Amino acid sequence: MLRNYFKSAWRGMLKNKTYSTLNILGLASGMAVALIIGLWVYYQFSFDKFLPEYKKVYQVKRNFYGNGDTATYGGTSLKLATALRNQIPEIQYVVETDGFGMHGLMAGEKKFYLSGGQVAHDFLKTFQFELLEGNSNSVLENPYSIVLTQSTAKALFGNEDPLNKVIRFDNKNDLKVTGVLKDIPSNSTLQFNYLVPFSYLESTDDWVKLARTRGFGWTNFMTFVKLKPGVSYDQVARKVKDLQKTETDNFMSMATNIILDPVENWHLYSQFEKGKAVGGFVEYVNIFTIVGILVLLIACINFINLTTARSEKRAKEVGVRKAIGSLRKQLIFQFLAESLLFTFIAFAFSLLIVQIVLPSFNNLTSADIRIPFDNYLFWLIALACVLLTGLLAGSRPAFYLSSFKAVKVLKGNIHAGKAAALPRKILVILQFSCSIALIISTFIIYQQIQYAKDRPTGYDKNRLMISDMNKDLGANFTAVRNELIEKGVAESVTTATASVSTGGNHRDVDYWQGKKPGESVNMGMITVSDDYFKTLGMKMKEGRDFNSPGDSVNVIFNEAAVKLLRLQNPLNQTITWADTKFTIIGIVKNSLMSSPFAPADPTIFYYDPKPQEVMMYRLTDHTKTKEAISRLSSIFNKYNPAYPYTYSFADENYAAKFKLEELIGKLSGLFSALAIFISCLGLLGLAAYTAEQRTKEIGVRKVLGATVSQLWILLTKDFIVLVLISCLIASPIAFYYMHEWLQRYDYRIKISPTVFLIAGLSAILITIITISFQAIKAALTNPVKSLRTE
Repeated sequence: MLRNYFKSAWRGMLKNKTYSTLNILGLASGMAVALIIGLWVYYQFSFDKFLPEYKKVYQVKRNFYGNGDTATYGGTSLKLATALRNQIPEIQYVVETDGFGMHGLMAGEKKFYLSGGQVAHDFLKTFQFELLEGNSNSVLENPYSIVLTQSTAKALFGNEDPLNKVIRFDNKNDLKVTGVLKDIPSNSTLQFNYLVPFSYLESTDDWVKLARTRGFGWTNFMTFVKLKPGVSYDQVARKVKDLQKTETDNFMSMATNIILDPVENWHLYSQFEKGKAVGGFVEYVNIFTIVGILVLLIACINFINLTTARSEKRAKEVGVRKAIGSLRKQLIFQFLAESLLFTFIAFAFSLLIVQIVLPSFNNLTSADIRIPFDNYLFWLIALACVLLTGLLAGSRPAFYLSSFKAVKVLKGNIHAGKAAALPRKILVILQFSCSIALIISTFIIYQQIQYAKDRPTGYDKNRLMISDMNKDLGANFTAVRNELIEKGVAESVTTATASVSTGGNHRDVDYWQGKKPGESVNMGMITVSDDYFKTLGMKMKEGRDFNSPGDSVNVIFNEAAVKLLRLQNPLNQTITWADTKFTIIGIVKNSLMSSPFAPADPTIFYYDPKPQEVMMYRLTDHTKTKEAISRLSSIFNKYNPAYPYTYSFADENYAAKFKLEELIGKLSGLFSALAIFISCLGLLGLAAYTAEQRTKEIGVRKVLGATVSQLWILLTKDFIVLVLISCLIASPIAFYYMHEWLQRYDYRIKISPTVFLIAGLSAILITIITISFQAIKAALTNPVKSLRTE
């Protein structure tokens, strides 16, 4: 019997090729969207879960309580790491790191500037990345050792065995390769190209040696811990909470609680409020999960509408089957079998579509998503989803068609009236409401991005280049600067502890005029050298720039810092920071060094004539970029031969700050277009069916003198009314959710009624274009043909 159901369904599908094609194309498109979003969501949730015992691994963070607010920081001190190691027996491993920075690697003539970590020797026992060569218990024990990833080893040594080979590190010391790691998976939060023992950093950097002996306030490091087997988070969380409060004479330590942030939360839950992880990227993952379900629902609505719309053509079939003894449940099974056949064929096409578009999608989202054909769990979930989709899409047609009475059908008394059309209209409204809401959301996202892009940055990012400093470059900085200017490559050169596109480290200001008892203020601190404001194009509001070595006891505030400290007439006032008094000599206008969606970060600029960590230089107007890079490379290689010349452009760095929002905008636009496309497929089928059902009416109207335009209006007006109703439903829903989304940005647009008008008109225009082909085709049909008897 089941075989006959599918055979009958197959024949019916071949007989009605147009409707079958629309049904399969609509379902395949919806399932492809749902599948690709499902794979993307799975990829996002898979971050860091490939690590063995990942549930035992945490990052140590600090909750700082001040001024009625709580700020969460990832920076910790070496003293805290020592205390965790010595005072909390439930912790198996404690790992200190320097935060995974950039360093120079040189092997023979090959030189690279890559990111890597200087980590404690238990790092690979805590984060059990796969070692291809070496032993995790010993690879990081020798201070002068290095562990490379597979691709880094190949880049440095080709096909030679890298073990025991020597690498020059930062042109300072030789390190021996003791291990090779398999390349770090793309779904790892920690990304690096090599590992160097933290003991190397302690043995070669006097400042780090000093930091090990100092207090909890030296928070320039990152700390990770792994709990012992059988130990729960709650057992340890209570013990580490007040670990810093042993420094009773330190206000910061007394106002700080220590928390543990689980590795499984790092990627999706990076946003903290009141000391707890409350969200982050997971919010976007949830949004697109809903979008995937909605698009699949739209495709199912197409199937339901197109199938029930053709009910009259199948009414006689139902009547005959019932007359010869078919039970209603048998008819239900038959129609569900048809639905499942359509769904399985659509699923096969959806797999093909996904396989074709995945490379482009991965490129768009910077992901590494593949269809896991060899994973039985994937096929089980896919089978369950296909069955669910088939049953959902086929349930209403099955129950509706099987309900026809045999006597009425065979007498020809079954006609689809208003009552039969009403559910279809409701489903079309639901379908287009979802699509229009997605269109509105896409418009608002793009408006918000453009609004922030058009915001004045407070500095001139054009022709401004950035390069990291190192010891060799620092020693030759004066010669490099002079040659860049003398040869007309750059018009101005400076250095600072932070790039113009990253902002400075945050520190507490100890004292300022008007400070309230118990008040604490945390502000950005950037150390700058000569010509900093000139090079960056930042404008002084009042006061003066740094211009002499004596200015090392002076500071410059930006406008946001003045406002934060409530300073009246700030020039020549003094502040105390790090137990030293500084005089405010100038106020510079605000600039956007952090988020372009947030207010300018309150920042203090401190002067030190010595070269700092980052070099910034502005190209001259007359120099072409390609020519400038060639000349810059020659000059940098002359004075810094152990490192490759690396650079970035300030405008590109600024543009990268919009990466997440632009990704969300592109995905919203893509899925909105697909939702509209699927909706229009259904509309096209319904329009064709409507024209077919009203063939004789159209013929009569033409004989009586109706024009093509009048017939076009007759056939399209009902659909346009449905789309207008959809606009009225979608607009307040989209407004509510997009208003909530915009609240996360301090610098945001006001939602304009124009957005809803444009989205509505776009939907109506698309509807008219979709329907017009069938409407005009029907209107142009010769009435002689349409008025013939059957």
